[in-house]
Amino acid sequence: MQDGRAPRIRNRAPAAVQITAEQLLREAQERQESTFRAPKQRVEDFEELHEYRGRKRKEFEERVRRTRGSIKEWTQYANWEASQNEFDRSRSIFERALDVDPRSVQLWLSYTEMELKSRNVQHARNLFDRAVTLLPRIDQLWYKYVYLEELLQNVPGARQVFERWMQWEPDDKAWQAYIKMEERYSELDRASVLYERWIAVRPDPRVWVKWAKFEEERGKLDKAREVFQTALQFFGDEEEQVEKAQAVFNAFAKMETRLKEYERARVIYKFALSRLPRSKSANLYAAYTKFEKQHGTRSIVESTVLGKRRIQYEDEVSHDGRNYDIWFDYVRLEEDALRTLREEGGTKEEENAALERVRDVYERAVAHVPPGQEKRHWRRYIFLWLDYALFEEIETKDYDRARQVYRTALNLVPHKQFTFAKVWIMAARYEVRQLDLMAARKMLGTAIGMCPKEALFKGYIQLEMDLREFDRVRTLYEKYLEYDPTNSAAWIKYAELETALEDFTRAEAIFELGVSQQSLSMPEILWKAYIDFEVDEQGDREKTRSLYERLVSVSGHHKVWISYAEFEGSSIPLPRALREEEEDEDAEPRVVAGDAELARQVFGRGYKDLKSKGLKAERVAVLEAWKVFEQVHGSESDVAKVQGMMPIVGRKQHVDEETGQAVEDWELLFADDEREANPRSFKFMQMAHAWKQSQAKKSGETAVLSGFTPATSSTLASAQNGDDVQMDEPAEQEQEDSRSDVASSDGE
Repeated sequence: MQDGRAPRIRNRAPAAVQITAEQLLREAQERQESTFRAPKQRVEDFEELHEYRGRKRKEFEERVRRTRGSIKEWTQYANWEASQNEFDRSRSIFERALDVDPRSVQLWLSYTEMELKSRNVQHARNLFDRAVTLLPRIDQLWYKYVYLEELLQNVPGARQVFERWMQWEPDDKAWQAYIKMEERYSELDRASVLYERWIAVRPDPRVWVKWAKFEEERGKLDKAREVFQTALQFFGDEEEQVEKAQAVFNAFAKMETRLKEYERARVIYKFALSRLPRSKSANLYAAYTKFEKQHGTRSIVESTVLGKRRIQYEDEVSHDGRNYDIWFDYVRLEEDALRTLREEGGTKEEENAALERVRDVYERAVAHVPPGQEKRHWRRYIFLWLDYALFEEIETKDYDRARQVYRTALNLVPHKQFTFAKVWIMAARYEVRQLDLMAARKMLGTAIGMCPKEALFKGYIQLEMDLREFDRVRTLYEKYLEYDPTNSAAWIKYAELETALEDFTRAEAIFELGVSQQSLSMPEILWKAYIDFEVDEQGDREKTRSLYERLVSVSGHHKVWISYAEFEGSSIPLPRALREEEEDEDAEPRVVAGDAELARQVFGRGYKDLKSKGLKAERVAVLEAWKVFEQVHGSESDVAKVQGMMPIVGRKQHVDEETGQAVEDWELLFADDEREANPRSFKFMQMAHAWKQSQAKKSGETAVLSGFTPATSSTLASAQNGDDVQMDEPAEQEQEDSRSDVASSDGE
């Protein structure tokens, strides 16, 4: 420890007595060595004082000689002499420093501070006078000079200093300081004259506002109004000057509001807003809106809010002219304003002005044509034209202008790339409302010839239907089907038209022509409509049966078989010839009963057909429909027979060709399939199921062998999707012993 090195630790085991962090910090603080302090010197007599001063002066002289340009060294030297009460020497040093750098503000401030500390006021005044003469643009020197004079209660002297300062036209803070001094001594007239001089030097709007506010606060309201009026005359009526003077207008109006001169304030606001564009007067408009909400009538408030929203919309459309949602909102705003004006009974001139504003917004909106030839860019844009045309037709009753809007919109759309059926149809219906039917037909005919489209055919057909021109409707349907013979809905609508006209022969022929097409979109709906027509309208069971036979030969879908069987088992209306012979229309319509045996035969045929195609899930769907049918129309034995044909869900193992491992799958096992494939094992399993049923009757347990599950809709879906089928625990325990490749669900 003697040489300052840390001791060497030999034993690193923990000490018996542990010390805390607080003790460590305290010991570290106690062991710190004290910093070196120079010894204090005591001067006992004048000889030592003289020697001390001589030594210090020599040091300072040496330092200023080495660093002549360092103001800090000069300042320390001079302040030391002043501390020794050697003021002449201190002044001499400051003067020498000023010879080195006469523009050093800090040097002048230190010099004057030294004189003030020593209470040499006249010397300080002389120094400030020299400083501001040499450096008139340094505000700090002027502030110090004025503060000195005011501190000595020499107000005329302070005013004289300010006057000298104002000759240099300083910044606003200097003028405010001069005015504040005059206010402190209640020289308000002098302060008003100073404001006038300040305006002459710097005629900014905020200076005018300060002057007027000063006059208002001292109670001279006429003088305040005169100040504002002079300011408005100074700025003039040009747009740029009015924009610059918005603060003056706002302050003038607020002053009149405080004086409860609301009409004068309103005139001021309107005068300013009438000479400024909406985009440049947002703040002034906000103030005007607030004023009207507080002191205006309902109509004035609404018009003010309307103007504010116009400014907002103008700003938004100026940034993005193709934002059509903003244009829609803008148009609705102007249309609502026009309707409100009409309801409140505005003058003809006001109504015409509002109408022109609406048209102007529409014209500006439709001028922003979407870029490119993609329809998705035009979807919102085209509704601007439609709204424009409806506005001209409904609101203004200018029918020629509305027709021109429709034609301009149609000429603008590139029909070779895409078209809008809504525009064609609305334009045609407009011509119908104008009683020009030929023009409407010509327009829609042109549309179909130029750019045929499903919506155009539907709109044209509906128009002729409304006019009850059925021959034209037939012609249009023929053109429609020539354009798109695969459209099943068009065939159905055409046949429904003939049915409504009670021309059943034509309707049947149309259905026949439709189902004979090679390709159809959704042919099932056409077949269904044809069958429903034969059943409901004709009541012809033989014809319907032949249609079902044709349909099952074409599709063979299990739903077709189910519908066929249900048709055979259900009742249908009488044939039309017999219905027409009945005179009593109020009586309940008679029906022809179905044949359950024919329905069972159809179910059996469908089951066999699906079995031959290997469609197990579809067979289950047919069996379930058959079972429901038998529950309604058959006996218990019929239901048991169908139930016996229902499959069960079992497991089957096979070797995966890719992995070579045994894989266990769920599958549907039908009794007839197993009877044909494995007759011996089927007989064995049949006996096992019979035994299980007899045991179940005695104990009340399930009649299905373990390892098998009766097939239902849920288990069928699970088996088709490859999911696990939930089984009872006893069945899971016994399935290894009873697993078999064949099963039967009946006990025969």
